[in-house]
Amino acid sequence: MVYFFQIVVSGIVVGSIYALAALGLVLVYKSSRVANFAHGQIIAAGAFITYFLTVDLGVPIFFSFLASMVITFFLAMSVERIFLRRLIGEPIISVIMVTIGLASIIDGLIYLTPFGTENFSFPAFLPTTPLTIAGVSISWTQLVGVIITFILIGGFSWFFKKSTVGISMRAVSDDQFGSMSVGISVPRVFGLAWATAGLSAAAAGCIIGNITGLNFDTLHAFGIVVFPVVILGGLDSIMGAVVAGIIMGLIQQFATGYLDGNWGLNGTGDVAPYIVLLIILLFKPHGLFGIHEIERV
Repeated sequence: MVYFFQIVVSGIVVGSIYALAALGLVLVYKSSRVANFAHGQIIAAGAFITYFLTVDLGVPIFFSFLASMVITFFLAMSVERIFLRRLIGEPIISVIMVTIGLASIIDGLIYLTPFGTENFSFPAFLPTTPLTIAGVSISWTQLVGVIITFILIGGFSWFFKKSTVGISMRAVSDDQFGSMSVGISVPRVFGLAWATAGLSAAAAGCIIGNITGLNFDTLHAFGIVVFPVVILGGLDSIMGAVVAGIIMGLIQQFATGYLDGNWGLNGTGDVAPYIVLLIILLFKPHGLFGIHEIERV
């Protein structure tokens, strides 16, 4: 029974990280209907900015964490302003191809630095002895990461539901022309959506880097790994990203713990979430919380 609950805890930790990493994709899609294929590179950039500020400049890691989110906020806003704003009104595939190109450019820039070819780790700032309750263990790094993740997700949920800017983003997502007719600046909303996604990506990168270590290939791969999470939860649903992230994390950990561990199989933890994704989409093609839009002709 202890083994079962240990897997549940591990699944929640992994799932919460998936949820936070997926949040940036949801934020961009929710406002602009664009899938950002450079999201993983922004996650990696946020993690390495935090590392640089902490190790090379000697900034306390808490302030480095906040500073990296601010930096990536403006970095993502600049990317939208320079590369994507001119494409407003153009076919969505054009914007997607630009994000793929941006991913390649950022890849190349990071590979020119030591961060692209070496492994790093944040200096220890939390107790190394895991917290154990009824035989179930969780490291302090994982616990703090989960707490920060749910605080951020709660903050973003409030932002979209209650704030004027968040409501404007939702309006632009539903109807760009209607939003412009009531005075909402669509370009400004797009910029804020990308900036907010950059902020959440930096937070995800820092948490992932603290738990798994800083490896560029691992970090930027999260940008693709969490696509099934976004699809399962619904492309425009923050709550869907949270629920789907937890589901994917639990499935992955149970498959690894029981099928790989007890039956001698290999790689089921990577395959099982996709099998479940396909089965669920057969019955819920728009995801668990996705909106089924009906267009009148």
